[in-house]
Amino acid sequence: MIVRNLSETIEADSGVVLRILAGELDQLTPQLRKAAVYLLDHPQEIGVSSVREIAEAAGVTANTVVRMARSIGFSGYEDFREPFRKEIRNGALSFPDRARWIQSLARSDSHGTLYADMARSVIANVEATFAATDSERLKIAADAIVSARHTYVLGVGVYYTLARNFAYLAEMAFDSVEAIPRLGSNAVDDLSKGKAGDVLLAMTSEPYRTEVVEAVRLARDQGMAIIGISDSRASPIITEATHGFVAQFETPLFFSSNVGPLVLLETLMAFVIAQAPEDAVARIEAFHLRRAEIGLYQNRWTRRR
Repeated sequence: MIVRNLSETIEADSGVVLRILAGELDQLTPQLRKAAVYLLDHPQEIGVSSVREIAEAAGVTANTVVRMARSIGFSGYEDFREPFRKEIRNGALSFPDRARWIQSLARSDSHGTLYADMARSVIANVEATFAATDSERLKIAADAIVSARHTYVLGVGVYYTLARNFAYLAEMAFDSVEAIPRLGSNAVDDLSKGKAGDVLLAMTSEPYRTEVVEAVRLARDQGMAIIGISDSRASPIITEATHGFVAQFETPLFFSSNVGPLVLLETLMAFVIAQAPEDAVARIEAFHLRRAEIGLYQNRWTRRR
C-alpha cells in the first residue's frame, strides 16, 4: 500500500493522485474499489462534490469514501480532494460564447437539438481528453515508440481503423511500426515474437474486447512496453500499461465516439515525428515527393483534361 501522509511527502496534483489510485485498485476491498472506480471515472466531481455526494453517486457509504482516501495515504477525503480544489481555484475556464453558440444550434430546425448535442459532445470529448494528460507523458510515450525495436498497434472493432491509420502514418518514417491483427491472424499470434525493447500500443473501451486485454497481458509478460488508450483509469489495459492515457468517448448516440482517442493518437504521432531522427523526416519527404512525381496527387488548382 502507499505510505501514509502522502500529501506531505509529494507535491500532489490531481494527475498524481489519480495515477496512484489506479495503481492501488487491485489492493482495495470491493467496496473501496467501487468508490475508487467512480472517482477515476468522474474526476471532475472530486473538487466540487462533498463526501456524501460522492458516496451517493458511487453507491457506497460516506465512510467508505473516507477509508478509500486513507488507504492510499491521505488523512481523509478533504485532504484527498485538495489538489482538485486547488486546480479549480487556479483557473477553471468558462466558455460563455461557445455555450450561446450551442444554444443557437438547438433552435435552428427540427434536428437542431441533436446537432447541438453532437457539437457539445465532440467539443467536450476533445477538451476532456487533453485535460486528462500532459505533454510530458505524451513525450515519454513517443520516445518509447521512436526507440523501440518494433511497435505493434492494436485496435479491433471500431478502433481497427484508428490503429491502421496510426501505423500508416508511422510507416512513412519507420520500418518498425505494424498494425495488428494482420489479415487472417489474431493479435496474440502476431505478438508471438515480441520481447523487451518492443512496444504495444493498444486501445479499447467498455465493454472491453477480450482479445485486446489478453494481448496486453501477453505483451506485459514478454517484457514489452505498453501504451494503453481507453475510457477509464480502471480499464484493464490501463492498469497493465506502462504509459496509460484516458480518452473521452461520450456521445448522445448508441455508439462510442472516436473523437477523443483520435485526437490523442494524432497528438502522439506529432510527438513521434517531432522526436524522430532526421533520416525519418527525410523519408516522409521522399515518400510524398515520389507520390507527386508519379501523379498520385492533384492540387486543387489542377485543371481536368
